[in-house]
Amino acid sequence: MPDHDLESYGYVLPITTRWMDNDVYGHVNNVTYYSYFDTVANHFLITEGGLDIHTSPVIALVVESSCTYRAPAAYPDQLRAGLRVDAMSRRSVTWGVAIFGADDSAALAHGRFVHVFVDREERRAVPIPEQIRAALETIAAQA
Repeated sequence: MPDHDLESYGYVLPITTRWMDNDVYGHVNNVTYYSYFDTVANHFLITEGGLDIHTSPVIALVVESSCTYRAPAAYPDQLRAGLRVDAMSRRSVTWGVAIFGADDSAALAHGRFVHVFVDREERRAVPIPEQIRAALETIAAQA
């Protein structure tokens, strides 16, 4: 089982909760965590991997996701999203993702998020572009 402490994630992004993230039960709704996962993965691809979301001929599409919830968060909490590469093939990446409180080193929630890289027009799987692959390798989980 992978480690879900903050130090096991090579990329960390601050996440500001929003009023609309809370549900009627007074905590961040479960579906919102998937938005946080998507945000940190795409932030990494854009800022570290050089992905141009408007013009790149190769884009990444989500084909699988899951989340395990450990403790609640609520607005106006400040959170951190941790990201790492748990597995990588020629055409896909499996992200390890976790959400942490501002002062917590143990994950409030953790999961996986799988992107397949595809041709923007054809929507057929293609190899991960070299610049993105090099960035991914910098946050690959240690076995």
